[in-house]
Amino acid sequence: MAELHHWYIVAYDIRSPKRWRKAYKLLQGYGSRLQYSMFRCWLNPREREKLRWQLESILTTEDELLLIRLSHQCVRDLPQYNRPEAWSLDE
Repeated sequence: MAELHHWYIVAYDIRSPKRWRKAYKLLQGYGSRLQYSMFRCWLNPREREKLRWQLESILTTEDELLLIRLSHQCVRDLPQYNRPEAWSLDE
């Protein structure tokens, strides 16, 4: 049986440019960039935990990390109150 996937918003505030670049490159392999320090990722629980573990190994205590799981209803309703290009449902 396949694991369920969900959309996640990954937002971060990283103080060091070197750590920021490492986190940015890592996240490019998991999803697409929405804004400067915000990605959207289509993950199952195992992938989410692997990503979180990898990010935590890059970050220090002065950095911030936030992962937010979006419900299917939230994702479906996004086009109602955003610009059309803000969130493509085709991906």
